[in-house]
Amino acid sequence: MDELKGDRQVSEELKEVNLQLPAIPEAIAALKPGNIVFLSGFVYTAREGVYDRILNDGGELPAGLTELSNVNFHCSPAASPQEDGSYAVGGVTATASFRFSKYMAQWLDLTQTKIVIGKGGMSKLDYETVFAPRGAIYLTTVGYGTGALLGRGVKGVKDVHWIDELGIAQAMWLFEVDKFGPFIVDSDLDGNSLFAQQGDLVNQNVEALYDGLKKPTLHRYGETDDRKDELM
Repeated sequence: MDELKGDRQVSEELKEVNLQLPAIPEAIAALKPGNIVFLSGFVYTAREGVYDRILNDGGELPAGLTELSNVNFHCSPAASPQEDGSYAVGGVTATASFRFSKYMAQWLDLTQTKIVIGKGGMSKLDYETVFAPRGAIYLTTVGYGTGALLGRGVKGVKDVHWIDELGIAQAMWLFEVDKFGPFIVDSDLDGNSLFAQQGDLVNQNVEALYDGLKKPTLHRYGETDDRKDELM
């Protein structure tokens, strides 16, 4: 059912949710694909450098991390050191999450992370077989060039780990955030995916666009006119 917000109508899919962290199971279960989410509390960053260090090289998680935060942001922060040893964060740019698919099951089990944030989403199969069974969901950034906008929600750096070893982009950052967002819910606890749903709708009409057109002339090795084929 639609609700009125100000002088405009907002559908259930565009419902805005302010989520306090660590997120509790009931709050996560209430989120649906298309909801808009803002976060307050603590968010940590981890990507391949951290995953390899912990999962493949036998490193240990920072003490107290899992009690403080259950939100993993796939992110490269624009952070600069200050004279007092602190860091100023000018922006936080999400990176593409599909590259980290192979780490997710083990990482979610180890950290009890329930929300993963990144750019572009992950596969529906990941949501169905890795995220949903573990009570976890995925949030995606809204469009491109939003690093500075998201940076406004970062109130400070509580800690940073392995920056000398991994560098600024790959280190694990622990951010204190307030009304951090907006993010779009891509997956829910049933394994649904907003991106997959919209992709299916678009694909329903793709074939009709080519009806009546001549077959393309293909000369180069590997060329195909089958749109189900993908070259990697």
